[in-house]
Amino acid sequence: MTIRLIRPATPRTDHQHPSPSNGHRHGDGAGRRTALNAWRHRGRPTFLTRRAPAVLALAACLALAAAGCIGRDLQAEGTSHAASPDATGTPRPQATSSAAPLARIAGQDGLVLTISSATRTSSGILTLRGTLKNTGDGTTVVPAALRGNEHDIAKNGQSLGGATLVDFHGRKRYYVLRDTEGRPLTTTGLSTLKSGESVAVFMQFPAPPAATTHVDFYLPQFDTATLPLS
Repeated sequence: MTIRLIRPATPRTDHQHPSPSNGHRHGDGAGRRTALNAWRHRGRPTFLTRRAPAVLALAACLALAAAGCIGRDLQAEGTSHAASPDATGTPRPQATSSAAPLARIAGQDGLVLTISSATRTSSGILTLRGTLKNTGDGTTVVPAALRGNEHDIAKNGQSLGGATLVDFHGRKRYYVLRDTEGRPLTTTGLSTLKSGESVAVFMQFPAPPAATTHVDFYLPQFDTATLPLS
C-alpha cells in the first residue's frame, strides 16, 4: 500500500494580500474626493466674480437714491431756514398786518379823522389816538371850529378841544380834559395840511365806568362815530 503525503494549503487573508481590484476602487474614491474639493475651490471664486458687477450696480443705485433724498432734505431745510432767523439774528420775513381802525370820520374840505385806539388808564383817563389827514387836492386850513367855543380852550390856539364823548347808557357827556392853566389835553398847533398830508393826534377824556363798553364821538364839522372801549 502506498501512502501519499498532501501538504495543507496556506490560508490566505484579504487584509494581508489585498486584491488589485480592491486597491483600484480605493484609489478611484480618493480621486473623486480630490476632484470634488478642487472644483469647489475653483468654482466659488468664479461664482462670486460673476455676481460682483450686479452687486456693485445695486450698491451704486442705493447710494444715488440716498444722495437724492439727502439733497431734497437739505433743500427743504435751506428753504425753511430762509424764512427763519439765522444765527446772526436776521429777522424772519413776515407778512405785515395792521389792526383795523376803530373809526374813520369824514369832515369838511377833504379832512378825514381816523381813530385807531381808545384805551382806559389806571388813573381814570380815556385816551383816543389817531390821525388827521387831508385827502383833498389842495392845501386845507384846519377849521377853527374844531377847538370848540369854550373861552379857556379857544384862547390857547387851534386844537381838537371841541371833541366830546356821549355815554348813552350812563346818560353822561364827557369833555376834553384840561390842565390847571386851561390848556386842553389834546393835539394843539394845528394850522394847515397839504394834499395827502397827515398828522398824528390824541385826545384825553375822563374815563367812563368799566360797565360802559361803547361811546359816541362828536367833533364839530365831522360825522358822528361809535367807538368801542378797551
